[in-house]
Amino acid sequence: MTRRVRRGHGPGKVHLRRRLLLVTWLAVAGVMIGRSIEVQVVEGEAWARDALQQHRMTRAVPAPRGRILDRNGGELAVSHWRAQVGIAPNEIRDRDAVVGALAAGLGVPAGTARRVSDGTRSWHVVPGRYSMTQVAGLREMRGVHVEGELRRLYPREGLARGLLGLVLDGVGREGIEQSMDSVLAGQSGREVVARDHRGREIPGQVVTVEPPVPGRDVVLTIDQDLQAIAEEMLADALESTGATGGDLVITDPRTGEIFAMTSVVNGSRSALSAVNTSYEPGSTMKPFTTAALLHHGVAALGDSVDTGDGTWTVNGRRITDVQSSGWMTLHNVVLESSNVGIAKFATRLTSAQQYTTLRDFGFGTRTGIPLPGEAGGVLRRPEMWTGQSAHSLSFGYELSVTSLQMAMAFGALANGGLLMEPRLIREVRNEAGEPVRFGRPRAIRRVVPEQVTAALTPVLVDVVDNGTGTRARMSAFPVAGKSGTARATGSDGRYEVGAYYSSFGAYFPADDPQLLLFVKLDRPQGAYYGGATAAPVTRATLESMLSARQSPLDRAALARAQRRPSAPPPSQPLVRFASLTDQPAPVVQTAAPEWAGRDGQRDVRDLAMTVPDLEGAPLRVALRRLHKMGLRVRLEGGGTVEGTDPRGGAEISPGDTIHVVGRGR
Repeated sequence: MTRRVRRGHGPGKVHLRRRLLLVTWLAVAGVMIGRSIEVQVVEGEAWARDALQQHRMTRAVPAPRGRILDRNGGELAVSHWRAQVGIAPNEIRDRDAVVGALAAGLGVPAGTARRVSDGTRSWHVVPGRYSMTQVAGLREMRGVHVEGELRRLYPREGLARGLLGLVLDGVGREGIEQSMDSVLAGQSGREVVARDHRGREIPGQVVTVEPPVPGRDVVLTIDQDLQAIAEEMLADALESTGATGGDLVITDPRTGEIFAMTSVVNGSRSALSAVNTSYEPGSTMKPFTTAALLHHGVAALGDSVDTGDGTWTVNGRRITDVQSSGWMTLHNVVLESSNVGIAKFATRLTSAQQYTTLRDFGFGTRTGIPLPGEAGGVLRRPEMWTGQSAHSLSFGYELSVTSLQMAMAFGALANGGLLMEPRLIREVRNEAGEPVRFGRPRAIRRVVPEQVTAALTPVLVDVVDNGTGTRARMSAFPVAGKSGTARATGSDGRYEVGAYYSSFGAYFPADDPQLLLFVKLDRPQGAYYGGATAAPVTRATLESMLSARQSPLDRAALARAQRRPSAPPPSQPLVRFASLTDQPAPVVQTAAPEWAGRDGQRDVRDLAMTVPDLEGAPLRVALRRLHKMGLRVRLEGGGTVEGTDPRGGAEISPGDTIHVVGRGR
């Protein structure tokens, strides 16, 4: 019987298909072997690294920020590491050990420890936050997960908030936290964490690769007790006057150190308008106009102008005073804060002289304080002035200033004519607490000679004792100061009806200043004059500081600066400078005492006294004491007193002239 073979299925074709299948399998096997060799030999290290990375995770370790300290080492801002503890019951191998560790290490009640380690739930969180020491023994336990975070804390909550700033997402925002962020922040470290097949961290498998470097500490010039007093006094002033905000700055005029600085803006203390908001100062500018007049030798304190009925129309503008006073000396113009009088005296200055003096006092430029957002104010150059500008500037309009600028400018009057750079950073310390950077006092420039400020200080004392600043007067100590009131502007730049800025600048004690205070109130209600609203803040602040347990005041020097009984006071001094720029030894002449006759000779001849021993005393102290005795003074040099002629102990009479020689010639 013959077998029939179907077409297409002959023996040859069957063998061909088998060979093709074999070749295909061999090719696939070759590819697989080749790829295996490539993966295991050629790419072996790379795949090993990838596999390792799946079970390891590198993460940043935040560095603790440095502390912010006050001048006495008190903590104003600190960083604390706090941890949250989570329990995964299904991972626990020894529940009793975990319960014991939670109770012993964290102080958790035994009942709570057993509840959070109960296996009925997949995850529990132990209530509370814990320190690094408390959780140290828990990191190695399976089923216990520790997550830590650094928190920025301010021990005296609310104190100096606008000055200190804050920290958001590890970055300093505003205030010292922002300006000193690179110093405070430190350097983050790195650690490697082992993970299981589900990507979860394996307890105890954490290796620190690079430890974090803590930030450095910053020591401020701020005194936290004085800062607290300043904030309390400003808050009381806002409540009593109805003001919407204000500033209070306290400095050491000798060094420029800031002891306290606080601001309130619409009820908030988080802003610092003393640094970043400018305003028109008003009459607190008059002492600086007077300093320019004396410095350039174009007026004396005894020179007079006619203020008429208290109004003066010039270049189409009407300048007014609160009251009419007729003829007034420059001394009385400052004492009674006459706009008409100071405007008329200002016409004796050239525009260059007036502008340069104001610029030298720091107006129209930033002070350089290490805080973000400082405003420079506005002082236009003379070529941009109108016919009214010179008059307006003389009593504090057509320029804008910050409270900090005013404080530093008044400080120049207090310290003998030096404009100091505001000093807020006292030093920077490393992790060991060793100073690595110092902030030193720096004089920016000499604005006016010391003779000018020595002559001007008695005028400012008279302002407090008998003029517009009597509510700042202290019975035991002489205070030098000047009040100011200026119209306030709204958001559109226009003056608001019935809205004013009230301010007062003062230094204490007047003869040998240790403190400079500047107060500004924004839109006080009712009585709005600076002498009625801001001056009392000065006195209240000084009284609180004197009663404080700890303060930077030199108590021994204060005792020497107390008011002392003296001979009948002289009338307002007549001080004339021949030419401070041309003659190194100007003559200071004091008008005849009020008990002198018409020709200046003494009607009473039995008032003999002895010359006090003034050697080594500050020039301001010496001049004021001699003026109180009714003596004329011829001044030569500056600084401290080297000697007098006649010498100390010699007999002298009121109205006589004494020659005072200073060491700083």
